[in-house]
Amino acid sequence: MVVKLEKAIESDASIIFDIQVDAFQPLLEKYKDFDTNPANETIERVVTRINNPSGDFYKINVDNVAVGAIYVLWKEQTQFWISPMFILSAYQGQGIAQKALTLVEKLFPHATTWELATILEEERNCHLYEKLGYIKTGVIKKLNNNTTLGFYKKTCSP
Repeated sequence: MVVKLEKAIESDASIIFDIQVDAFQPLLEKYKDFDTNPANETIERVVTRINNPSGDFYKINVDNVAVGAIYVLWKEQTQFWISPMFILSAYQGQGIAQKALTLVEKLFPHATTWELATILEEERNCHLYEKLGYIKTGVIKKLNNNTTLGFYKKTCSP
């Protein structure tokens, strides 16, 4: 299995949108976070991310097939925010997200910090980020009675 990142262009919006909905729909149904869940976003939001001059959207390809995507936004020149990142449900649990995060971090060797947020109730996601060196900041945001976002940060030495 070969995992590669490919910078998305506007014509990729439809495939990214379809993967995003597939990946986040089960979480939407589970947590009912209708206002924040990416499964409820529009394709226009995907296009906006692709065209944002302060960020890059990458397709996550496995053996030349798009199975996910990761969006990187630069908060400052050396400070980066990841959101969203997602993998098709049929490909989850195979180490693809871990490889994608490692690859995206290598694209920005000058980074001093990486930040992201995830649903704390999703222990597998939390474990993934912690395994890769992300540390809980202690900042949490209650989305509803079922859902809590936890914020993570990874400090690097460029």
